Amino acid sequence: MAGSSSSSSCSLMLLLPVMAAALSLAANAGSSDHLTAGFSRVELSESQFVVQKPYDVPLKERYEESGGVRRMWVFATDKPGSATHPGGARTEIKIYSSGVWQFEGDMYVPSGTSGASVMQIFGAATHATTLMLHVYDGQLTYYHELTKVVADRVYDRWIRLNVIHDVAAGNVTVFVDGERRLSAPGQGGKEHYFKFGVYKQSHHNPSHRMESRWRNVAIYTKP
Repeated sequence: MAGSSSSSSCSLMLLLPVMAAALSLAANAGSSDHLTAGFSRVELSESQFVVQKPYDVPLKERYEESGGVRRMWVFATDKPGSATHPGGARTEIKIYSSGVWQFEGDMYVPSGTSGASVMQIFGAATHATTLMLHVYDGQLTYYHELTKVVADRVYDRWIRLNVIHDVAAGNVTVFVDGERRLSAPGQGGKEHYFKFGVYKQSHHNPSHRMESRWRNVAIYTKP
């Protein structure tokens, strides 16, 4: 169901808590100039990347960073998380509650990964999420809806992902390699988070091992 987060909680999470009232802004940068024009880049320090992972395994068994690439993986057999033992193979950036915000990053999904959420906007009025992008058999889809393909043949190659959320206008737009591939309604809510990584889903027979890799992650905003 669009707007819901139907997933298991075996996951690894990289958390970037940046409060909207205390943002440090820098000049626009990056290769997607036609998408980021008019936005200001949010300056994120490495200390804001806080990794959350399945509670019962060492960090090195679910996450690594090398050469500017953050690699995250989980297994279908990882234990579910809970209120006392959270999990989630994903990266979370808490940065906004109003205005227009844009996520940008290069994503690589190894062949074989299927049944995983790789990017989402968490927070909505009546559901858990405003947006989830899943990978099923090499296709990037809107939630688990196999008829709503955002990108095809995503395995074993880097793709540039830009996601723009206009909170006031109530819409979300997804671009892949600079091309608009999805427009979706916002889901309301007072506070939102960008998240990326891998997060096992319960639909369409998830693979035993799921992984995504990310580089050049940036956040932009404008009033």
